Amino acid sequence: MHLVVHADQRQFSVRDSRSRLTGSGWTPEAVEHHRIGAEPGGIAIATARSDLVESSVTLVPSAPALPAAAEHVVEADLPVPSGKIVISGPADYPSQEKFFSVLPGLYRARVSYVPAGPPPVDWNDHEYGEHYRYVVELWPVSAPSGVEVLRQGAGVWDG
Repeated sequence: MHLVVHADQRQFSVRDSRSRLTGSGWTPEAVEHHRIGAEPGGIAIATARSDLVESSVTLVPSAPALPAAAEHVVEADLPVPSGKIVISGPADYPSQEKFFSVLPGLYRARVSYVPAGPPPVDWNDHEYGEHYRYVVELWPVSAPSGVEVLRQGAGVWDG
């Protein structure tokens, strides 16, 4: 599923439909190294811009190869007991949320930060920061593993 998300406050979330994220996943290590805030109900993905951003969410049978073009790649657990994943920005109304159905269970979520041009929609040309496509790949797992950075991007983003 390809989508454009309003990453207000430089983030958007991928979470179980029965969960709300509290922001507790944004530890200093998450901000400086992971670029995702992992919580029991989902993950918040840091973006380089507070703007409309491109993303994709794909369900795959097992861990895929690392994308060669990705500058930063991180994985975390994503429990989805409801079988329904919600993708949304922090300021989105329920009518703006995007949904993705999966079998209920535990998934591994890989987030790859791939350099890209502006999204194919109106975007804020006054907002600073690079454009990325935030590629989220999900596959079922039987046991939790925590957060793991597979490729560390350049230092902390401005903002």
